[in-house]
Formats: sequence, structure tokens, C-alpha cells
Amino acid sequence: MRSDEDAAGVGPWSGPLPDDPRLDPELLAEGDRRNVEDRYRYWTMDAIRADIARRALPFEVAVENLGHDFNIGSIVRTANALGAGRVHIVGRRRWNRRGAMVTDRYMQVDHMPDARVLAEHCREGGLALVGIDNVPGSQPLEAHVQTHSLPRRACLVFGEESDGLSPDMLRLCDLVLHITQRGSTRSMNVGHAAAIAMWAWVQD
Repeated sequence: MRSDEDAAGVGPWSGPLPDDPRLDPELLAEGDRRNVEDRYRYWTMDAIRADIARRALPFEVAVENLGHDFNIGSIVRTANALGAGRVHIVGRRRWNRRGAMVTDRYMQVDHMPDARVLAEHCREGGLALVGIDNVPGSQPLEAHVQTHSLPRRACLVFGEESDGLSPDMLRLCDLVLHITQRGSTRSMNVGHAAAIAMWAWVQD
């Protein structure tokens, strides 16, 4: 049994120690205060990563990192929450991890130097490269959700907060979708747009 469970996690294990190789002896002894779901309490990081990979849905996420966009961490956190198989950081290798709230430790986050390498990865893996940007010629995301026509295996790619997807990325996308807006602003925050697009893909 467990004791001292609250919003900040759980305390040291109370009672006979369980015989489960997924559990971390140090966490059992000291308590688990990490920001993880209850089913992962006391699990080692490697065990959590393996379980998340096993349960991942057949979609990936990519973010163009051309100017150290502070939204990347938020996008990684959402990708983790919604079951993406992995996240690709395209362009600059370094990114602000603060918004990820350490979720990048529990899933595969890799680096790709440019749009061409990402497109090759998608082609080899049988993934449609789907851009999310409100550019001329893009199609409404909600129309594809309503008709259940989103590609099942896909890599959703998001651009910079200020400039959106790069011209090189747009040329390589198999499909470009936008989220219909009804307000006065030209665009919404890319972290919010990414959350909407990932959630819609999971529902389709």
C-alpha cells in the first residue's frame, strides 16, 4: 500500500516492498514527488519511457526551431500528454526546455538539421508530413476532422510563433492545414494551435 499521497505526489512506500522491476528503490524509500500520472508512481524513468513508447499513437510532432521559440517546450509537453510517438526539433539544436516541465525526459525528442531531413524521415517511415499554418492554399483542419480524412500516420509540423512554417518546410509538406479563426487577430499562439491540432488528430 502507499501512504502520504497528495497533490505533490506520494511519500515513502508503506508495507512490504513490491516485487516489480519497474520500480525505483530510491523512490520507494524516499517518496515520489515527480509530475507524473499516478500509474507511474515509483517507476524508474526508463520504465516510464518504455511504457510511453509502447502505448504511443502512430503520429509524430516536429517543430521548426529557427529562433529559439519559447513555445517549443509547451508543444513537447502537449505531445507527451496526447501520446505522440516522438518529437523532432528541426533547425537549431538548443531549445528552451522550461515549458516542457521535464516531459522531454519521458519520450523521444531528437534533432534534425533541416526540413529536407525531416521529410526524408517521414517518407522512410510512411508518415504524411502535415504542416499546420494559416497560409494561402491551406485547408481547414476541421473539415478533415468532420470527414475523418486526416492521415492516420502523420508527422504534424509547426513553425515559429512570428513567421510560421519556413518556405522550405511548406514546399515539402504533403498537406497544409489551418485552424479557422473568427476573431480580429491574424494568428493564434503556436503552442495553442499545436494543442488544438494534436487533439483533433487524436479524435479523428
